[in-house]
Amino acid sequence: MESEQHPAVGKAMQALAEVMARLRGPEGCPWDKQQSWASLVPYTIEEAYEVAEAVETGQVAGLRDELGDLLFHVVFYSRIAEEENHFSLQEVIRWVVDKMIHRHPHVFAVQEGDPPLAEEVPGRWEEIKRQEKSRQRQERGESGPASVFDDLNSRLPALLWAAKVQRKMGQVGFDWPDVQGVLGKVREELAELEEACSSAESAAIEEELGDLLFTLVNVARHRHINPEVALRSSTRKFQDRFRYMESRLHQAGQAVSSASLEQLEALWQEAKQRPSHRQQHEEGRLD
Repeated sequence: MESEQHPAVGKAMQALAEVMARLRGPEGCPWDKQQSWASLVPYTIEEAYEVAEAVETGQVAGLRDELGDLLFHVVFYSRIAEEENHFSLQEVIRWVVDKMIHRHPHVFAVQEGDPPLAEEVPGRWEEIKRQEKSRQRQERGESGPASVFDDLNSRLPALLWAAKVQRKMGQVGFDWPDVQGVLGKVREELAELEEACSSAESAAIEEELGDLLFTLVNVARHRHINPEVALRSSTRKFQDRFRYMESRLHQAGQAVSSASLEQLEALWQEAKQRPSHRQQHEEGRLD
């Protein structure tokens, strides 16, 4: 296998590992020495979302910094694992290298015929993952039928979890043939939500609202849209427009709470005419 040499990367990783060892060492930082895998989880999730924030806002320097913070967490978890004699940072890196090579035979192994098209790669990836999971179950001595959901993490954000569940259903053929069938289901679920709202039973409303959201996620899947990204984009768009309204009112010496509905509606329509954050990024107005 051909490879590129990146000695600077190795030195940088070694330096980061040494910083982590010092922080967790006898004369290290009291806070860092107190941390465990469990205590780090909330911070890790926050760092991952800060990476997403940097990408969505087009902040290149910010992305560099946030990726560094996220990498630091990988080293942190690995250091704790090494202290407890579970595994080392080197093993983490070696494992993911081996996995990526195994899951990309069209790149790293001699293959006959034409290489796969981009849209064919995910299917091959899932098949390789299925084989790996089956082998792992056998090695653990697990009996009984495997589930298509065995490798799903139910602690994902709800929209992503729903999208992954529905993708699994599509892979085994339990699916609508096209998006029109899903849209019909959306209308059905919306009618059921309206009926539940008329009863004012909170449990029924919650259930029907969940069903509607789940079905809308299926619309996104059929149109090859990530629902988490779509909702984040819409939320950011709304937030940017409202901030514009706040700014305009502040310039006039007025607070949002004291503005009339007519003023707010006029400013909202004005805000809608401005380029979105994404458009500004695409036009090169952001760093």
